[in-house]
Amino acid sequence: MTQGSEAVVDPGEWHVAEEELRHYAAGECTPPSLWSTEAHLTACQTCRLKLAELADPAQLAAGWSRLDAAMDAPVPGRLERLLVRVGVPEATARLLAVTPVLRLSWFASIVVVLLVSTASAHLANAVSTPIVFLALAPLLPLAGVAVSFGPRVDPSYELALVAPLQTFRLLLLRCAVVLATTSLLSFAAALALPEYGLVALGWVLPSLTLTLLSLALTPRLGPLTAVAVVTAGWIALLAVTVHPHTGRSVVFALGGQLAMAAVGVSAAVVLPRLRSRFESDRHPDLVARRVTRRTP
Repeated sequence: MTQGSEAVVDPGEWHVAEEELRHYAAGECTPPSLWSTEAHLTACQTCRLKLAELADPAQLAAGWSRLDAAMDAPVPGRLERLLVRVGVPEATARLLAVTPVLRLSWFASIVVVLLVSTASAHLANAVSTPIVFLALAPLLPLAGVAVSFGPRVDPSYELALVAPLQTFRLLLLRCAVVLATTSLLSFAAALALPEYGLVALGWVLPSLTLTLLSLALTPRLGPLTAVAVVTAGWIALLAVTVHPHTGRSVVFALGGQLAMAAVGVSAAVVLPRLRSRFESDRHPDLVARRVTRRTP
């Protein structure tokens, strides 16, 4: 190198000044010095080691803890964010958002069932009542209720179990979501049957009644068995009341609808009295509980 010429500095030999590293460790470094320091630290082990010596261990540990918490924090989905926006508490919104019936696969299966039942009503021109549609629509919320809570069917069961929320309330909230979801889809399907008039809405009261009955039986039988019993009873009732040629049933006549409403009201009156039974062992799957108690 000749006298008067500019000194050429090898970038590989340049290091961040110790004072700059102190500012960086204290979080006091500002752009553009912050950017150049971080860019250098990614490629320079010497400066990283020096920074480790200057950094406060407690502050460093706290930073790692915040990073771990941020990386492990669940990302709210669209439905969860929507529920929070309308005023639902965050913990409740998360438990509702993971309800199995709100998954795309459940939506698809419900839509397929409704399409098949609606198509069968159009094909059965000689039948004056869309009996297949009226028979299946009340069973759709029952399927959602069956998988809404329980260690064997709900993948979010552990989350619900430790949530600061009563089991009874959580089950009612999830059943409300199930009813709302299936009812909206069933109403949409009923609009495709204008030739039947109000008869196409004959599923509304049975749907609500069967759901309430399954909830009332859940403390004694467990969610899956309760739904199975109610479903079997519904099928048996239709089997003995539906006329084979017309497809009419007293269940969907005025008297039958009033009877269904009376049964539903009775179940709704009994349900709050069973509230404490839902809280037993923090879950209503009493079948699994009995097996556990019998195990030595």
